[in-house]
Amino acid sequence: MYVQLQPILAILAGIMILAIPKALNYIVAGYLILFGISSLIR
Repeated sequence: MYVQLQPILAILAGIMILAIPKALNYIVAGYLILFGISSLIR
């Protein structure tokens, strides 16, 4: 499940960055936090 979740998060983050460039810091931080949590769970 987590292997498929990360590429989807990356695509969504990319779309959000293109749509709202000012949200870049929040999107990157959120992605890194989710990536870290999913790595700890595995």
